[in-house]
Amino acid sequence: MPLENRMARDCVFVGLLGCLTPLFAHADFINDRQISLGLRNFYLDRDFHQTDAPKSRVGSWTQGFDFKAASGYTEGPMQFALDLYGQYAYRLDGGGGRGPDSVIPYDDSRGEPVQDYGRAAFAAKVRYSKTELKLGEHRPTLPVAYYDDTRQLVTTFNGVSIESKDIDKWTLTAGRFNQISSRESSDREKMYLFNGPDIKHRSAGLNFAGATYALTPQLSATYFYGQLEDIYQQQYFGLSHDLDLGGGYALKSDLRYFDNREDGKALYGNIDNRSYGLMTALKKGGHTFGVAYQRMLGDSGFPTINGYAPQPYLVNWSVVSYVKPNESSWSVSYDYNFAAMGVPGLKFKTRYFRGTGIDRGNNALDQNVESERWLALGYVVQAGTFKNLGLEWRRYDVKTRYGNGSAAGPDYTETRLITTYVFKF
Repeated sequence: MPLENRMARDCVFVGLLGCLTPLFAHADFINDRQISLGLRNFYLDRDFHQTDAPKSRVGSWTQGFDFKAASGYTEGPMQFALDLYGQYAYRLDGGGGRGPDSVIPYDDSRGEPVQDYGRAAFAAKVRYSKTELKLGEHRPTLPVAYYDDTRQLVTTFNGVSIESKDIDKWTLTAGRFNQISSRESSDREKMYLFNGPDIKHRSAGLNFAGATYALTPQLSATYFYGQLEDIYQQQYFGLSHDLDLGGGYALKSDLRYFDNREDGKALYGNIDNRSYGLMTALKKGGHTFGVAYQRMLGDSGFPTINGYAPQPYLVNWSVVSYVKPNESSWSVSYDYNFAAMGVPGLKFKTRYFRGTGIDRGNNALDQNVESERWLALGYVVQAGTFKNLGLEWRRYDVKTRYGNGSAAGPDYTETRLITTYVFKF
């Protein structure tokens, strides 16, 4: 469906919802509203170094808009609210035969990225006490489904969820997502197992349920179950602990485990994957030092959803995902917040990842190694006319090698320049 038709369809639907507002015209519903327009100027350039790369360079320069309008809740024991969303991006540069860049949709017939794309959506919410039911668009941060805000438009899920904090120390969550809008799409589509351009089968939906229990103010435990119908079942166990070491030192540790198996008709065949990860970060003043280790077990890689939907609950998830069969990976990180030196808003980050031992189904190829190094420097203006304007620079260096030293996959350097600003009305 053409972009303008999709946008018109969604905007008409959102407009009809707006007509319902007088039915809920309580003071809280109107007066507690929050309306914002986020602006993101995003430049990405990926320069491939291997000689057999399909494209020597990909990338684009885009301007994005993220509109959010959230009403307040109506009064009474049973409370109602509406959220309206609109996302749109326009390509400023990046045509001329460049290939897909993971930022903006690619038009194969024209051999270049599309000029613009966008989508609109809504969410209706019902709240009783500390329990909320939500129907429509979601930006979840769950172990079994996570939104993606790393490119231009945000990956979102469509469906229904319920979250309750009525029981002391417990957070209970359940729901079903039947569609996803990936970061490179104007459409909502059924979910499938991400395996490149070959879409074999689509699932009817993702069912999930889970709970987090605060054993102490410093220690919490989480369990989640997810079922991508007829493709995979997923279980997640997690422990998170914060420790005050005294003297201004603090230690945060996370232990995470996934178990993935095929489900129902097993539309993508048998899935045999288990993974565990441990990460810990030591903080002192503006300094944060981190280390992490992750291991994939079983005959399969970690299953991910179409649109390269992220899985940041894996401790070594990054530009390279480190989720191949039998892969072991480790990482080290360092962050510095310059507020400790009297420069609030300025932050520096660096990471190094390395994955080894990948099972490629051939003993001669079992020494595959992939590594990644990245740097990031960001600043948010603290005062004056441009207060809250965000500026960020990132550089990624990715290398992949076989044991004999020949190139095994994409080697590239990637640069990102990001400018953000949010208007609040």
